[in-house]
Amino acid sequence: MDTAHIPDLITPAIPVFVITVIAEALWVKKLRAEAGATVKGHTWKDTLASLAMGLGSVAVGVGWKGVAFAGYAALYHLTPLRMGSGLVAWVLLFFLEDLCYYAFHRVHHESRFFWASHVVHHSSQHYNLSTALRQTWTPMTGWVFWAPLALLGFSPAMIVTQQAVSLLYQYWIHTEAIHRMPRPFEWLFNTPSHHRAHHASNPVYLDTNYAGILIIWDRLFGTFTPEVERPIYGLVKNLTTYNPVRIAFHEYGNILRDAARPGSLGQRLSYVFRNPAWKPQGASPPEAPPPVEVAHPSP
Repeated sequence: MDTAHIPDLITPAIPVFVITVIAEALWVKKLRAEAGATVKGHTWKDTLASLAMGLGSVAVGVGWKGVAFAGYAALYHLTPLRMGSGLVAWVLLFFLEDLCYYAFHRVHHESRFFWASHVVHHSSQHYNLSTALRQTWTPMTGWVFWAPLALLGFSPAMIVTQQAVSLLYQYWIHTEAIHRMPRPFEWLFNTPSHHRAHHASNPVYLDTNYAGILIIWDRLFGTFTPEVERPIYGLVKNLTTYNPVRIAFHEYGNILRDAARPGSLGQRLSYVFRNPAWKPQGASPPEAPPPVEVAHPSP
């Protein structure tokens, strides 16, 4: 399929991403120097790794978005439903696409097969705007979660446009520079505070706050946790590499290694598809980091 006719809101935003990453790094450096704020800020190795993952994701997306768009188009032509392109259709799509994202995000945390793709985004031990750019090189696991929108009669162009809107919204919430938004906003929308908790490896925060734009799905389905103690960013067992290829594919290798261990077929499949923390009965779980008090710089 010719991808030239597929709506693209991400590529034109790349200069904005670069400028704001640099601006945030300079601002945090100044803040730490003046007030001793307890933020990690940026390290050049981590930031470069995140940028490399982002560029790789864009490169993969050049081919994949055509395949995904063709899949949505095939389903759209199979269904007799047509939602149109008026204001009501866009409002409805806004809520339904965000619900699809919640389902996508939750499954990609709670099933190891899907986590192998999404773990890339959580692999940094820092939390800043460059972390938002640390995206997967294997986006193929996500397509099925938005497929129902095409069957409901939303045009493929509308679906990919709203997906891009959601992705752009989520960029600004990857920062420690903003402590809290006004309370009504915090209650309805995903915010830096909510998403900091999501990126943390503290036991209290694991498998929570899956929101895209609206935090209401987490509140509704019981997966919401407020930011109460200072987040410790990264994985329960962190990577020790900045190599983009290893960041992109390390969990697939771990799955293959575990699935090859002696055991029943059920145990092997459990290593692949159950929760990433799953271990056979009697195995010791990984040690979790201790809780610490929350502290963030004022906006």
